Amino acid sequence: MRYDLVDLKLFVAVADAGSLLRGARQCHLATSSASHRIARLEASVGTLLLERRPHGMALTAAGELMREGARQTLARLEQMHADLLPYASGARAQVSIRANTTATNIFLPDDLAEYLRQQPQVRITLKEAASPDIVRAVASGEAQIGVLGGDVSTGDLHVQPYRQDRLVLVVPPGDALASRARIRFSEVVDAPFITLHTGTGVHTFIMNKAAELGRHLDVRIQVHGFEAVLAMVSAGVGCGLVLQSTLTQMPRPQRVVSLALEDDWAPRQLRLCVRDPAKLSHHARALFALLAAHNTI
Repeated sequence: MRYDLVDLKLFVAVADAGSLLRGARQCHLATSSASHRIARLEASVGTLLLERRPHGMALTAAGELMREGARQTLARLEQMHADLLPYASGARAQVSIRANTTATNIFLPDDLAEYLRQQPQVRITLKEAASPDIVRAVASGEAQIGVLGGDVSTGDLHVQPYRQDRLVLVVPPGDALASRARIRFSEVVDAPFITLHTGTGVHTFIMNKAAELGRHLDVRIQVHGFEAVLAMVSAGVGCGLVLQSTLTQMPRPQRVVSLALEDDWAPRQLRLCVRDPAKLSHHARALFALLAAHNTI
């Protein structure tokens, strides 16, 4: 079974617009040509993908599957083209990394800069992801190196420590807790919190720790990064749990007071994972070694 890329793009456009006319216009095709292409696509898969209705077109159940598959296929092709572009500009190699929020925002910028000063012709593809997704990407070969946190299972992957960090509580300067040096999470679990968005490793971890105490965390605002958490806390919106490194490495320090958490889960270990260090490309192996050398334990 063969698929024409123009047909796939047209099908997605028609499905999204709910109209053959609008979909054809988006793809710069005549309506008659678009209709022929859709009919040919349906014939190739052996079933109807779109239902013709008086005021447009609707997806069948098969059409829903086709649209999702077509979107993934087109996205993968776009990524392939993007990955190939550096080679046209003289790059010798490309290294792909999946990393969690902490590593992406705090540690990797300096470490990757150090690596690229040594290897200026290498191009790096860095994508932020949750730790379970990082494990899947490395295990499947989508990424050569993973940087993850928490206690997520890594299966048969080769794992090495990367960075040691620690969760701390941050409160506004005038808060009643600002005079404290240390605190337990159970003492503040009912307070309003600013957290990272749902799906990030830190958010999931904090919510689970509240659940272990029989509480549902009062999340007042969700934001995209630690710097935004600190800004909200500084403004008096609530308190937050951030990594200690956030306070020292963020480009714009915020006016907050940090309290050490006495809970035994406060220390956080970042880990590196690969399928097999010996089978990494020369450039990926060099980056893996550089990152592993930053282990602070």
